[in-house]
Amino acid sequence: MEIINALGRRKAAVARVYVKQGNGTVTVNGKDFKTYFPVPHIQTAILAALQTVSVETLYDVTVNVKGGGVKGQAEAVRLGIARALCEINIEFRPALKALGYLTRDAREVERKKFGLRKARRATQFSKR
Repeated sequence: MEIINALGRRKAAVARVYVKQGNGTVTVNGKDFKTYFPVPHIQTAILAALQTVSVETLYDVTVNVKGGGVKGQAEAVRLGIARALCEINIEFRPALKALGYLTRDAREVERKKFGLRKARRATQFSKR
């Protein structure tokens, strides 16, 4: 099997995911994913797509991720892994889609407008 690559995005984070036949190692930016993402619930979010289709020990995953914060990067990685798994085997698609792992979360930070304190927050009205 050749290397399958996919792209995952979330907020400002972009993850390039490369999946190949292997023994289940997950590497993020040259480090083990447990070192790069030390928080346990974020580690489970990354492995969620692999565990859904029960292939966590069949494929090696290499990820280059940049931009955004920890949570956005983790969700970008999850989307990239799910997309790569669908390229490997189309039968994985219904299970991944049912859990929402193939849906790009398009919510972005709204820009600040001039004359306002934040994107929508104006200064408090003063009658006098």
